[in-house]
Amino acid sequence: MDAFWEPSSRRRRQQPVVAVRPNDDAPTPGAGWPTDIPAVAQVLREGIDLDPGVTFLVGENGSGKSTLVEGIAIAYGLSPEGGSRQAMHTTRATESPLSDWLQLQRGVGANRWGFFLRAETMHSFYTYLEENPGGADAAFHEMSHGESFLAILESRFDEPGFYCLDEPEAALSFNSTLALIAVLRRIADEGGQVLCATHSPVLAALPGAKILEVGEWGVRPAEWNDLEIVNHWRSFLEHPTRYLRHLLD
Repeated sequence: MDAFWEPSSRRRRQQPVVAVRPNDDAPTPGAGWPTDIPAVAQVLREGIDLDPGVTFLVGENGSGKSTLVEGIAIAYGLSPEGGSRQAMHTTRATESPLSDWLQLQRGVGANRWGFFLRAETMHSFYTYLEENPGGADAAFHEMSHGESFLAILESRFDEPGFYCLDEPEAALSFNSTLALIAVLRRIADEGGQVLCATHSPVLAALPGAKILEVGEWGVRPAEWNDLEIVNHWRSFLEHPTRYLRHLLD
């Protein structure tokens, strides 16, 4: 953790989402997908408190990190397929019912602005912007995947609201991931709040961020140096042949 960075008490009172709790209609965990995912089951039993600033959810594929980010984003009022509270576009509904079982404790006087960036649906979001007058402030479809992400960061991540991101590093190079780190830090410094699911040890290294590791144990706080993804990447980069020979032989 970064000792020199701490949100002020004013920002702490006004963070957009203080906590996520199950509502009275939430089913019993284990009754079927997605309640049988350990991380989702834990949230439906105990809820989860969110820190001001940046929180990363880190875990393997299928661990529930994206399901949690999606459910919380929709419960906040954001578009299931990405965008702000006003961007209600849809192609094919694939989201889980988790958002229907959650209630959010909001910060008093917090900014209501928010944005949901999810890598897999940004193409349809760009089309939505182009089809609505005044919606597209850049030629997103004419850019590379990574360039369009950076353009969205410049144009939409500009207020201290609630930002949900689902694996944003999927489109970004190493240098662009560093640029995203700077954007997330700026949002936190200005009193905004970020909830991000990621596989990237680079992104998760943001100083001052809270890291929650999700897996078969549910959800638990973790330090960057103790993360499985960090240890795997460190080992691979030091001795890639140790990993590859088992696959290629």
